Amino acid sequence: QVQLVESGGGLVQAGGSLRLSCVASGSTFSLNDMGWYRQAPGKQRELVARIRSGGSTNYADSVKGRFTISRDNAKNTVYLQMNSLKPEDTAVYYCNSRRFTSIVDYRDYWGQGTQVTVSS
Repeated sequence: QVQLVESGGGLVQAGGSLRLSCVASGSTFSLNDMGWYRQAPGKQRELVARIRSGGSTNYADSVKGRFTISRDNAKNTVYLQMNSLKPEDTAVYYCNSRRFTSIVDYRDYWGQGTQVTVSS
């Protein structure tokens, strides 16, 4: 029972920056792993970055060093700071919330997505 709302997408030139935000409601935010995924036209949805309930993070190789994921549990919000943007970063970005129900089982919740377009 989690609802996610993304914001912060837009059109930027290569080399620019954007910060995406995702506000979660309906569950205990601090207990959930949070992530950002993206899907470009004709491509599969891929993991961009993830931050776990304990604070550890991981990133796709293509964004490592340029993007930073963070969370503010007091605001039930996860952020994705995107710097040095490239045209290949163009995609719809989706917020993900993952609640583990056992050691190996979990439920995923998704936002509606926000468009990021990077021009050359």
